[in-house]
Amino acid sequence: MLLDRNLAILYLNPMAEQLFELSRKNVHAHDLGHVLIGAESLAATARHALDEQCGFLEHEIVLGGGHQPTLQLSCTITPVELDDAVLLLEFRPLSQQLKIAREERVIHDQQLNRQLIRNLAHEIRNPLGGIKGAAQLLERELDRKELHEYTRVIVKETDRLQSLMDRLVAPPRSFIMGQVNIHEVLERVRSLILAEYPAGLDIKRDYDLSLPDLTGDREQLIQSVLNIARNAAQALNGEGLIHLRSRVARQVTLAKHRYRLAINIEIIDNGPGIPADLKDRIFFPLVSGREGGTGLGLMLAQSSVNQHRGMIEFESEPGKTRFSLLLPLLSSEFPPQEQRTHHETRLDH
Repeated sequence: MLLDRNLAILYLNPMAEQLFELSRKNVHAHDLGHVLIGAESLAATARHALDEQCGFLEHEIVLGGGHQPTLQLSCTITPVELDDAVLLLEFRPLSQQLKIAREERVIHDQQLNRQLIRNLAHEIRNPLGGIKGAAQLLERELDRKELHEYTRVIVKETDRLQSLMDRLVAPPRSFIMGQVNIHEVLERVRSLILAEYPAGLDIKRDYDLSLPDLTGDREQLIQSVLNIARNAAQALNGEGLIHLRSRVARQVTLAKHRYRLAINIEIIDNGPGIPADLKDRIFFPLVSGREGGTGLGLMLAQSSVNQHRGMIEFESEPGKTRFSLLLPLLSSEFPPQEQRTHHETRLDH
């Protein structure tokens, strides 16, 4: 983008037109701050660069919104002498870099959190055994039968906590890899959820049946999808709509590795959405928006999908929460000649 001394736009190259979804003809001679939503601070930096005749680099700026796409960008501002143009602005989208950095952080946090929880669980298990034993001994010494109810509550709750600790310290189960039809996984999850919530819950399917099998652990994938779908059903209190969708994703980058094809599984519900204060911590252990929840389901699902070289992402607002499971396809799993684009078969009902 080239600007004149009044910070009016003189030129956009084709890539800038595509990025901002603007026409060079329509924005010519218009003020930068009026054309791009949120460009006030960028305009101030551009003015400073012009006054000082020095270059600036804005690492992270957010432009757009409303009728314009919201973009996270870096911008290099350089003074130039080119006819009436005095400033050159070069924009670089950060969305892909931020996505990769976010995925690396998620994987790193998963490893740290799991180790922390395992260490904590080991410390808790020993006193739990002592508490349960003391409650059982106390029950034998109590003459009044009505007091046994209290000792039984202690035993029951220590057993529940012991079970939780066992889940936390158990070593990850070895994966049993094989060919997996992702729609068999989704159908199994659908039947399990409907068995838990037989009335009031509607689960619609929208499948691309031309998707090939992938290499993975069938039971682990069922558990990962089930954890997310069950969270959706619980958020709906068993009354609402859940969509299960399958699609192909092309040219996907996951943890710095680029894959030509991946399977994208979406679980969408029309519930109240994830509270804003939980969104950054939703995959952390012991973080749950539901009273009585352990906060382990999403952590274990993310860990399992990571071990399949994939990633779980989500977006949420009141009335719509979408979890996406991206599972890459290896070269040997590609459909023949990739002709599926023109001959897709779908199950949609």
